[in-house]
Amino acid sequence: MSAGTFKAAMIQMRSGLAPAANIEAAVRMIGEAKSAGADYVQTPEMTNILAARREQLFAAIVEEQSDAALAALRELARQLGIYIHVGSLAIRISSERAANRGFLIDRTGEIAARYDKIHMFDVDLGNGESYRESNNYRAGEAGVLADLPWGRLGVTICYDLRFPALYRALAEAGATMLAIPSAFTQKTGEAHWHVLNRARAIENGCYVFAAAQGGKHENGRETFGHSLIVDPWGRVLAEGGSEPGVVMAEIDPAEIAKARGRIPSLEHGRRFEIVEPMAEPAHLHMVRGAE
Repeated sequence: MSAGTFKAAMIQMRSGLAPAANIEAAVRMIGEAKSAGADYVQTPEMTNILAARREQLFAAIVEEQSDAALAALRELARQLGIYIHVGSLAIRISSERAANRGFLIDRTGEIAARYDKIHMFDVDLGNGESYRESNNYRAGEAGVLADLPWGRLGVTICYDLRFPALYRALAEAGATMLAIPSAFTQKTGEAHWHVLNRARAIENGCYVFAAAQGGKHENGRETFGHSLIVDPWGRVLAEGGSEPGVVMAEIDPAEIAKARGRIPSLEHGRRFEIVEPMAEPAHLHMVRGAE
């Protein structure tokens, strides 16, 4: 690696219903990433559990201060001396609600940032495939920026990907990298995953890091996988398939300035208002008046 560059690794998982088994798999793959030289490692959304039924979810999750998965990953970051970005954990915040919460853990094992997913995945995809994330989770209310040694990271989760204003706000606030850990469905992933991640990178001149869940899960859900690392010009630097594994690429922060220099859209953005159209163009009124 040249000076100033670093290696980023995306951990692709297939989380089941047992948090301990899921974290064991994550720890193993994070170790593999570290052995391959990773400095920043990201896990996907719902690292600790992917549960379809409410009773399965709430029987397994606990409050943040009691969460063994978070404690284990904090200790692992300290031992390995790397940044571990836990894409999200299901964290109990009351008897009725959970948070879909991401954690950036620094090299000393301290939590550098927390982010609660803002946009709830409440959709009907057809053919009986329906999701109501808001039934179990409380939506977050604020975007989050975190400082890394190589730049500023905008922290988001999965369905947030479909709301470009969030990413523009993060970029305007200084983000040079965007984290989008996800558990995209197979159906929506096939249609939109690549184009949306590349678009967020291109329109903001940012690296995109998107660790994903992939394959057929214990709860019956099928996720798309294809963890991605995208550069600020929209080029896919690394991509996973449908199986669990580690996806890595070397990241050169100098590419951010190059991309933004070619297309300085962050400098050109303007605030504008939307007006209702006139019933008829003004010139038609003038012509008819002359008649």
